[in-house]
Amino acid sequence: MGLITLTTDLGTTDSYVASVKGAIYSAYPEATVVDITHQIQPADIYKAAFVLKTCVNDFPDGTVHVIGVDSEATANNVHVVVQYKNQFFIGTDNGIFSLIFDVEPQKVVELDFSLDSSAINFPTRDVFVKAACHLAKGGTIEFLGKAKNSLKKLNTYRAISEQNAIVGLALYIDNYGNVITNITKNMFVEFGKGRSFEILFRRKNYNINKITNNYNDVPDGERLALFSSTGYIEIAINKGKANKLLGINQNDMIRIEFYD
Repeated sequence: MGLITLTTDLGTTDSYVASVKGAIYSAYPEATVVDITHQIQPADIYKAAFVLKTCVNDFPDGTVHVIGVDSEATANNVHVVVQYKNQFFIGTDNGIFSLIFDVEPQKVVELDFSLDSSAINFPTRDVFVKAACHLAKGGTIEFLGKAKNSLKKLNTYRAISEQNAIVGLALYIDNYGNVITNITKNMFVEFGKGRSFEILFRRKNYNINKITNNYNDVPDGERLALFSSTGYIEIAINKGKANKLLGINQNDMIRIEFYD
């Protein structure tokens, strides 16, 4: 049974997601479809990449991931299929893949297979679904197009260390108002070397100076920091929305100062 995931900016108010799923089941009734999210803001490939990156390792080999975010093809941004760690990713070569992958992919092809219709104003349904069903049925990636030597790369802001501090940013705010930074656990451990520290952000009176294991390690309404399941430092409030109560917006600077 082929497994196909969907990550889109289509929302759930309109019929677009239903049309995509209907097209999948029409082409491959035995498919299993998993919704990763349809709540990405229109064309926000940074957020889409983060959400997808944090869960792809939970899927088995052969999974096909459809990325319907900023999906229109242009002369510079073509439609591609990418094989990465024995999974397949279908989307637009707009730089999103460089945000998802940690190493170079195994294979990349530019989609140029024939379409059943010349109407492709809805690429997620009209183009990506056909490619996804082909792969989910066990078809080869080579059938879908010609080999492509490289993917477009985007420059991303990475957390940096300077003197006795790590400087990063609020990378993502989840549905609970938890703030996930771009500071990894490994970076924190290796640079901090067990030293005392303070996590600083917009509201100076709400700094955090310890890492907890669970949300319930602090009283309700209390702020905390922990290593999230994504591998990054997360700032939260137990049973509260950290982004609102602490005044943190996406892309705000997060600074960790260490003391000897």
